[in-house]
Amino acid sequence: MKQQRRFDVVECSGSPREIGLQIGNECRDNIVQALQMTIGGLSLVYSAAKSDVIANALKFYPKVKHFHPELIEQLQGMAQGARISFEEALAPKCGFDLGGYYNQLSAMCTSFAVTGEATEKGRTILGQTIDWFPGCPMDVVRIVYPDGMKQLSLILWGVVEYTLNSAGFGMCANGTWGSVEKYMFNIPVGFYLPKAMRQNTLEAAMQILGTHARGLGYFHLAGAEKMIGIESIQDDFEIILPQNGILVHSNNYLTERFQSCDMAGILVPDSPDRVERIRALINDHYGQITPELMMRLMSDHDKYPGSICRHAEPGQPPATASETLAAYVMIPREGIMHICRGNPCQYDFEKYIL
Repeated sequence: MKQQRRFDVVECSGSPREIGLQIGNECRDNIVQALQMTIGGLSLVYSAAKSDVIANALKFYPKVKHFHPELIEQLQGMAQGARISFEEALAPKCGFDLGGYYNQLSAMCTSFAVTGEATEKGRTILGQTIDWFPGCPMDVVRIVYPDGMKQLSLILWGVVEYTLNSAGFGMCANGTWGSVEKYMFNIPVGFYLPKAMRQNTLEAAMQILGTHARGLGYFHLAGAEKMIGIESIQDDFEIILPQNGILVHSNNYLTERFQSCDMAGILVPDSPDRVERIRALINDHYGQITPELMMRLMSDHDKYPGSICRHAEPGQPPATASETLAAYVMIPREGIMHICRGNPCQYDFEKYIL
């Protein structure tokens, strides 16, 4: 019998600085843990001193201050609430991109979006597993902005925000990695993704991703009327369109011209199996897909332990271990996000309302 385990929802509203202050106060322990994991992980593998990690994070600062000044204000408030310096708050926010810079990442997620004839009632349904280092902190935050926009976000490591918004669309994210000769300090995912999800239309959000998402992630956005995905490398991107009302992804590139630099075969060799498995499961139930069915499919153990519901391999070093920390299923039109805190084979999905 599965266990029940909910996230406490952190409620925030007000100006960017006030929102940040509320997050810092309520999530202080997880924020400090995210900072320690960012510094500790990079120093363990690459002997990078804290000062070196922060110095590299600050290389992003001029671009991100111009790109998203409201989020900089929010980070300043968060640092104050968590009682850390702004520079320490910035480092985890750039942590995913710093992992790419230091070539030290181990995210392995499997995502989907389905709509129209693929589903039982024609509803758009999207979701994914979130696989990352065991013990990595996560929070659920509900934000009401001054302009009335509402967001419900499951936040990993203080960096990636898996968000459902009141504009009627949600998102999924998967890590992708392409080999590069020279690392480019582009806008970090921790900045362009929140800005994309603050937009009032899916098209405006995708425009931001098309301009700024580079090299470290696949994303898809899905609402009641439309869904679309995007893959990228350091200096290029490709739009991924649904086939028969279906989008699926894991950690390997699907775009042919990106496959020559794809590092998935080295870093996440089980990725092709996972994306084909989720595709097959959806096709097996085509026209009958419901949120409840997708919650069950998230516990699939085909090719365990590197399965959709992922489990850490016994004896694997912490620096390379990965397991399913959470999974979610969104129904954008209804403003509902079902979240499983832990492996879906062990824990129930709990309902959260935007």
